[in-house]
Amino acid sequence: MACRDGQTLSALVEKARKLSFEGKVANYIPALQKESPDHLSCAIAYPEGDCFSAGDINKKFTLQSISKIITLALVLMDYGPERVFHRVGMEPTGDPFNSIIKLETSSKAKPLNPMINAGALAVTSMIKGSSAEEKVDYIMNFVKKLTNEPEIDYCEEVAISEFTTSFLNRSLCFYMKGDGVIHGNVEEIMEVYTKQCAIRLNCLQLARVGLVFAMDGRNPLTDEQVMPKEVARICKTFMVTCGMYNASGEFAIRIGIPAKSGVSGGIMGSVPGRMGIGIFGPALNEVGNSHTGLKLLELLQEKYDLSMF
Repeated sequence: MACRDGQTLSALVEKARKLSFEGKVANYIPALQKESPDHLSCAIAYPEGDCFSAGDINKKFTLQSISKIITLALVLMDYGPERVFHRVGMEPTGDPFNSIIKLETSSKAKPLNPMINAGALAVTSMIKGSSAEEKVDYIMNFVKKLTNEPEIDYCEEVAISEFTTSFLNRSLCFYMKGDGVIHGNVEEIMEVYTKQCAIRLNCLQLARVGLVFAMDGRNPLTDEQVMPKEVARICKTFMVTCGMYNASGEFAIRIGIPAKSGVSGGIMGSVPGRMGIGIFGPALNEVGNSHTGLKLLELLQEKYDLSMF
């Protein structure tokens, strides 16, 4: 089954929205504190071009950690899996996404996977370009291809807010640089990373990104193979094993689709061969995932049997 009824989707959004009081908006990035925890919206994009949505889907939000799957796809295309995974591991972790402990206990400070902050920073350090500006433009152009939208931008306020408060992420960079895992100027890496996290989309645009991954790297809106099938496969695998922070195992059991969350409240879902899902609900649970977004996905899974397992 597929969700092709806007009224039903609206009803599910309203049902999940009632639980927003159980979550909290992210407060460690000052610019994200301004969002209302009651907000919830969803878009579902299908390969034939149909889209069904509910809530204020035109409201834009920043990608935050959802950008990690996009930059991973870029570096995999540019360098190949062997070179990328020489610097970053492939294993899930039970630790928080911003933890430094595994860098201290693993050999040569190699991050466990590209979805935790340390791994994502290592991936960002590999983005091609001779300056931070060129690297950000390179990422932005890729996002424009994924969404088929030429006007994608990033939120300067959020980028600055993150850049000036990212003390732990700087620590992760310096620790990895000390062991030769990353190279280059740490402040430049931080500039690129905070701007990639501040890229803003609405739910429909995010659903389209999810759809490209769901369709093995082909953008059905343009019929362009935006990334190789193998790259899309690797990214979807990481979304299943690591995409929902240290709650990825429970998410796989309850909902069972490749997905990536961000602390702005965004969730991108990719139901293989079927649909892309974009959700925005800034009320977060204790792990950092959208509380209302997860509830909405549970309701969608129960009604439409989304699980790939």
